[in-house]
Amino acid sequence: MADYKAPLRDMRFVLNEVFEVSKLWAELPALAEVVDEDTANAILEEAGKVTAGSIAPLNRSGDEEGCSWEDGVVKTPAGFPEAYRTYAEGGWVGVGGAPDFGGMGMPKVIGAQVEEMVNSASLSFGLYPMLTAGACLSILNHASEELKAQYLPNMYAGVWAGSMCLTEPHAGTDLGIIRTKAEPQADGSYKISGTKIFITGGEHDLTENIIHLVLAKLPDAPAGPKGISLFLVPKIMVGADGSLGEKNALGCGSIEHKMGIKASATCVMNFDGATGYLIGEVNKGLAAMFTMMNYERLGVGIQGLSLGERSYQSAIEYARERIQSRAPTGPVAKDKAADPIIVHPDVRRMLLTMKALNEGGRAFSSYVAMQLDTAKYSEDKATAQRADELVALLTPVAKAFLTDMALETTVHGQQIFGGHGFIREWGQEQLVRDCRITQIYEGTNGIQSLDLMGRKIVGSGGSYYKHFADEIRAFVASADASMAEFTQPLAAAVDNLDALTAWVLEQAKGNPNEIGAASVEYLQAFGYTAYAYMWALMARAALGKEGEDEFYASKLGTARFYFARLLPRIHSLSASVKAGSESLYLLDAAQF
Repeated sequence: MADYKAPLRDMRFVLNEVFEVSKLWAELPALAEVVDEDTANAILEEAGKVTAGSIAPLNRSGDEEGCSWEDGVVKTPAGFPEAYRTYAEGGWVGVGGAPDFGGMGMPKVIGAQVEEMVNSASLSFGLYPMLTAGACLSILNHASEELKAQYLPNMYAGVWAGSMCLTEPHAGTDLGIIRTKAEPQADGSYKISGTKIFITGGEHDLTENIIHLVLAKLPDAPAGPKGISLFLVPKIMVGADGSLGEKNALGCGSIEHKMGIKASATCVMNFDGATGYLIGEVNKGLAAMFTMMNYERLGVGIQGLSLGERSYQSAIEYARERIQSRAPTGPVAKDKAADPIIVHPDVRRMLLTMKALNEGGRAFSSYVAMQLDTAKYSEDKATAQRADELVALLTPVAKAFLTDMALETTVHGQQIFGGHGFIREWGQEQLVRDCRITQIYEGTNGIQSLDLMGRKIVGSGGSYYKHFADEIRAFVASADASMAEFTQPLAAAVDNLDALTAWVLEQAKGNPNEIGAASVEYLQAFGYTAYAYMWALMARAALGKEGEDEFYASKLGTARFYFARLLPRIHSLSASVKAGSESLYLLDAAQF
C-alpha cells in the first residue's frame, strides 16, 4: 500500500479558492479572533505530518492485531497508546474545542479536514478522538458550569477520553424503548444501571479515564423518547479538585469481533449502580444528544471520504506501475513488455470515478461544515437560521451519500489491484471492510434517507430544500458563458430534483408508504445533484488557470468526467422514485 500523504493541495483549493473561507471567518467575530488563512494552513500542514508519520504506519498492524479483552480490561494494538499520546499532546483532540476550557477553538470546516486526515491514516484510531470530541460537544452545550470545568479541560487535552452510550441489545434506532435506569440520590447524583452495546471506545488503555455519556430513564419518566435523560458517568470518579479517586460501578463485559475497524474497541458496557450526573434537563436527553449528532453524522461521512482517499492514493500508484497488456491504441511503454494498466479505459473509468467522488465529497463535507460554523457563530438571526436549516437538510445526505460513495470508491480501488486487491498485504481489502461500518453506525443509511425524506423534505413542506435549490439557481444565474458546460447540466439536475421533490410531497398526502419507498433513491439523486453543484463551483475556481498548474487542468478534466459519466445516474434513480411504493407491497410476508 502507498504511504499516506495528506491531500493538502486539494484541501487548500477547496477552502481558499472555492469557498474563500477566510471571508466567512472575517464576518463572524468569534472566529475572526482565532483563525485566518495562514493559521489554518499551518494547522493543516502540521496535522498532515502527524497523521502520516505517527498514525498511518499503524493502520495495517492495528487491523492484524486488533483489540483484546481480558477480565474487563481492553488492550489496544501495539503502538496505539504512544501514537495517541503524540496526537493528544499536539492538541488535536481539542482542535474544535472551546478555548475557555483548553480547546483550540477552530471552526468545523478546519476540524473536518483534520478528521479526514486522521481517519485516512487509520479509521480505528480516529474513532477514539472523534467520540471524545462528540462527548465534549454535548457537555459544552448542555452540562452545568461545574461539570464543564471539571471534565472538559482533560478531555480536550486527550488525558481523558469520552464515549457515547446509546444502543441497548433490544433498542437500536428506537431509543424510546431503552431500559437503562437512573435512580435519583440525595446528593443530586444518580445511580445508573443497565447494559449498553456497540459502544465505541467504551474501554481501552489510551487514557487514564473515560467519561461516558449515557442515555437512561428516571423511574417516573414518560414512555418513549420523551422520557430519556442524559448522564455523565466517569469510569473513575473525579474529585472536586480534579484528582482521580475510586473506580465507578461499571465495566466492560466484552468486546465485539467485527468485520472491520478491529483496532477500535467496540464494547458491551455494564452499569451496576454507577454514579452519574445529569446533563441538561430531565427527560430532555435526546435534545442534548442531538446537539452533537449533526457534527458526528457529518464526521461519519468524512470517515467514508477518508477511506476513499486512502484507497485512491494506493490505486493510482499501483496503476502507474503495474504493467499488463498493451493500450488499445498501441504500445505506450515501448521499452517494456507491457503498458501500465492506467492506459486501459476501464481502469481509467474506475480511477476517475474515485477521484471525482473523493474530491466532490471533500468539497461537499466542507460546505456542510461551513453551514455548521455559520449556524453557530453568525450574529445575524436570519443568516444563522438559514444555515441551521441547511444543516438539518444536508446532514443525512452527507452521512449517507458520502459513505455509499465511499464503498463504491474503495471497491474500485480494490478492483484496480485485481487479485492482489483480495490479498491482505496490499491493504485495499481492509479499506473495504473498514468502510462498510460507515453505512451502518450513527444511524443506518436507510434511516438517514427516511430522515431526509420524511422530516426534512415532507416535514418542512419543502422549505428547507428551497434554500439549497435557490442557492444553486442563483449560482447558475451569476455564471458567465464560459461556465455553460457545467451550469447547463447543473440547472437541469436541479429542475429534475425540484420535480422529484414535488412528486413525493404530493404522493405522501395520500399514501405515507411513498415516503419510505422513495427515500433511498431520492437521497442518492439529491447527493449526485449536490456534488454537481460542488463540481461546478470547483470548475469556476479552476477555469483560466489550466496553464498555471497541472492541478487546475486535472480539476477541470475530473469535473467534465463527473458531468459526463456520473451525474446521469440521477435519471435511473428518479425513475425508481416515481415507480412508487406499490411494487414493494405485492408480496405477503410469507411469500418472501
